Amino acid sequence: MSDKLHPSVVEFKAFINKHPALIRNIRKNGRSWQEYYEQWALLGEEDSIWLEYKEKEEGSDTKEERSEKQDGNGTSERNKELFANLIKMTENMDLNKVQKQINSFNNTISIIQELIGQFQQTDTTSKPTEKNGFGWFKD
Repeated sequence: MSDKLHPSVVEFKAFINKHPALIRNIRKNGRSWQEYYEQWALLGEEDSIWLEYKEKEEGSDTKEERSEKQDGNGTSERNKELFANLIKMTENMDLNKVQKQINSFNNTISIIQELIGQFQQTDTTSKPTEKNGFGWFKD
């Protein structure tokens, strides 16, 4: 393997090193570096997709200052930021994994319901035998 990298790869590495929030995001969501490299190569360094990572680093406003900012409709910047984060989280979700987890949870609930039903049946069947009126062990 050659020690020399393609110039675009070197540029991408420099871009990534300028944005540690992007590195954390890539590692957190488990997507490949190739995917981000392709976006960077197609869209460029100045595209709006990278703004979220720049804002996290350059954000000089404190949380209180951001929550006090209001737009014309009275919606706070913090609410906008929370909504944007929610949208980003849903973009990063693997819906197949979510569906598998839901199915697994549903199966677990079904098993628990069956067990509860079995215990209820054993309780109802054991009660009539206890009411046997012969008094076998009475003195």
